[in-house]
Amino acid sequence: MNIHEYQAKELLRGYGVPVAKGVPLTSADEAEAAARQLPGPLYVVKSQIHAGGRGKGKFKELGPDAKGGVRLAKTVEEVVSNVKEMLGNTLVTKQTSEAGKQVNRLYIEDGADIDRELYLSILVDRTVGRIAFVASTEGGMDIEQVAHDTPEKIVTVPVDPSTGLGDAELKQLIEAYKLDGAAAEDAKSLFPALYKAFTEKDMSLLEVNPLIVMTDGHLRVLDAKVSFDNNAMFRHPELAELRDVTEEDEKEIEASKYDLAYVALDGNIGCMVNGAGLAMATMDIIKLYGAEPANFLDVGGGASKEKVTAAFKIITADPAVKGILVNIFGGIMKCDVIAEGVIAAVKEVGLKVPLVVRLEGTNVDLGKKILRESGLDVVPADDLDDAAQKIVAAVKGN
Repeated sequence: MNIHEYQAKELLRGYGVPVAKGVPLTSADEAEAAARQLPGPLYVVKSQIHAGGRGKGKFKELGPDAKGGVRLAKTVEEVVSNVKEMLGNTLVTKQTSEAGKQVNRLYIEDGADIDRELYLSILVDRTVGRIAFVASTEGGMDIEQVAHDTPEKIVTVPVDPSTGLGDAELKQLIEAYKLDGAAAEDAKSLFPALYKAFTEKDMSLLEVNPLIVMTDGHLRVLDAKVSFDNNAMFRHPELAELRDVTEEDEKEIEASKYDLAYVALDGNIGCMVNGAGLAMATMDIIKLYGAEPANFLDVGGGASKEKVTAAFKIITADPAVKGILVNIFGGIMKCDVIAEGVIAAVKEVGLKVPLVVRLEGTNVDLGKKILRESGLDVVPADDLDDAAQKIVAAVKGN
């Protein structure tokens, strides 16, 4: 689960992390009062959407010359003007689709005098099986670009879970950032506070870009991106209140009700697969044959008929889907259950696009028999390669 910047900062503030004072708002009528709560004379008006690259983004309604989704203002009047222009419009960034995201919330924050911009993130480094800090002196930039152009400027510091963040790791981070004086002293309390927040709240990502050294020598978290591990949410009912469903795809919300692993994509071939690895391979082979997947969908190893039916309905509800590929390798999952679920869904919502089904594994013969005798216009496939070629050809009208 992702949360907004202002929510992340409020959470981190509770751990003693230095963040600027700010006020969230959802209406232009709140803009003047919000700005007057801040000391000024510099204000920052920030779009609150679940996507990065906001500052370089463009509002679809405002034209190519308009300012982006993060703006500086030097007066209260300028704050109000920016709020009126930004709120309710659609921001397109490098991390959104071409459709962009409507800005329904803004965050008015006190400005900062910046000396240096740094990059910091905490994540689960699966190469070492530990939580790790990722540090770079190149803050305010795309970390992917830094990794590509100057990988030597990125330092990864794993943390031993049995001892936590100790003096040795703190020294590595301070040296990686080239901190001294007040900034080095701030780091000794800031980095442990961030690590504590990450572990106690079961985060999967805590990204600060930029972490700044201000002209007075102190550190401040200028931006904060936080994602939580969905598998641990049962331990944190208080975090559920932070969820903003308006930032999520409606199909993904529906899928979460059935415990389906679903991610909407930009293609036109809907996929229903069991197993994350097989789902990734299915998407790859669709791309190999010149088409694009419309989704990632893993129904899991032990899905019921009802779960499969729900998955199929979610796929068919996407108007971008022009064909569907069902790819099941039955281990725990039984092929006949998949077949029954598909038939139930088709009877309920109809079938208006080509459907290719590849079944293999447990009860495969029964599953194929059920589909064959259903009367549905199903195209059978012998293997994944055959299935991918057939659905791509069907969608392209070949």
